Amino acid sequence: MFENTSSTLTLIAPIPYFELFLRLGLGLIVGAIIGLDREDKDKPAGLRTNMLVSFGSALFVLIPIELGIAQKNPDTLGRVIAGIIGGVGFIGAGTIFHSSRVRGLTSAAAIWISSALGMAVGCGLWVMGIIGTVIAWFILRVLAKLEAE
Repeated sequence: MFENTSSTLTLIAPIPYFELFLRLGLGLIVGAIIGLDREDKDKPAGLRTNMLVSFGSALFVLIPIELGIAQKNPDTLGRVIAGIIGGVGFIGAGTIFHSSRVRGLTSAAAIWISSALGMAVGCGLWVMGIIGTVIAWFILRVLAKLEAE
């Protein structure tokens, strides 16, 4: 999964508390950006949901990093990520099947992307997280206006 290079091992090595705080804080921020859009449109999964999903995803990937398990066995991080994806899929399904009709696909996708963004920043890939957030916001905000026309 990971190449055994010193730069890769640095990403999955235990990190100082200040950086830990930054990663978790950025996890909240990227979730908030997606959530604010959903909240503004009065959708079922809004600000708090997307913030919690993103923050939780960042937290889950940080646990094996902080314990040093990810550095000893990088496959552990892959298993954690796979578990997050399954759990978030369950939340998304609950959003879609909120009533007897299938609705909320975009809200479920927003939850899914919030999770991916949280995992990215939790793993220290903060540039990827920021770029992903900008792209997701563009899709949710700008393309929604074009779709409505």
